[in-house]
Amino acid sequence: MSTQGPNLRRNPQRIALLTDSCADLTAKQRKGKPIFVLPLKIRCGTDEFSDGVDLTAQDVYRMQAAGMEMHTSLPDGGDVDAVLDEIAAAGFEKVLAIHLSGGLSGTYNLVRLHAAERSDLEAAVFDSSSGSLAIGSMLLQAWEDILAGMTWEELTARRVPALIANTWPYFSIDTLEYLQKGGRIGKVTALAGTMLNIKPVIGFAPDGQLVSVAKVRGRKAVQPKLEQLLAEKLRGHARYNLAVANGGAPDEMAELGKRLRAAFPNAENFWEGELDATLSTYIGAGVLGACIQLLD
Repeated sequence: MSTQGPNLRRNPQRIALLTDSCADLTAKQRKGKPIFVLPLKIRCGTDEFSDGVDLTAQDVYRMQAAGMEMHTSLPDGGDVDAVLDEIAAAGFEKVLAIHLSGGLSGTYNLVRLHAAERSDLEAAVFDSSSGSLAIGSMLLQAWEDILAGMTWEELTARRVPALIANTWPYFSIDTLEYLQKGGRIGKVTALAGTMLNIKPVIGFAPDGQLVSVAKVRGRKAVQPKLEQLLAEKLRGHARYNLAVANGGAPDEMAELGKRLRAAFPNAENFWEGELDATLSTYIGAGVLGACIQLLD
């Protein structure tokens, strides 16, 4: 699925960008860009849904509130081939793919194997070691680099690996229940502090698993902590992008966005997103996140 039109004039290298539904890019953010999205699958009982197609994060929150148990799964190999066919049919010759952390999903490896079998497309497939709008930020910056004339060789050998290494997402969640149930708890430290209103702040370890980076008492302490974490990463750097995302907390995201724009006024881009159904299955509602991407 892409919102790309047929005009390749601005993209003479004929590079398509491929990701999965966990990149949390809106239709508006994808419009006019050659970004193709592979939906992950979510199962509930005997029913199977495609993330962002016939199931949204809001649906997941309602199902969780009703006590329904959900599980995520990989796309079918046929789905991967179908999106690669779509890319080739649209006139693209190269595919730059960035996918959900291999520490959470096998999507990266699945796409890598199928892309390697293509003789009609040159593909470079990357494990983002991350999730949500951190992936989206990598793709949006890569598109800006393509428009600026960056070559395929530079993109794949240096630029994308640098973006992956220097994009830092952090998010706070209300409960660890769904991470534990879904087997995605990773390196996140279990908290025995629900009565004390302790909120974990989570990031990604180098191997792509989730890891605890901080804990705060109460939701009011989340936004200052996110700002502090971004400031620590920015230290010594002049060029950067920012992003904020939420899962069932749009008003808080608007507050956080205003706060971060004031604290970091020189961001080259500032993107906003809403968590997808797949990640919401892992972490539930009440998610607030921020991400910084260093460019120098």
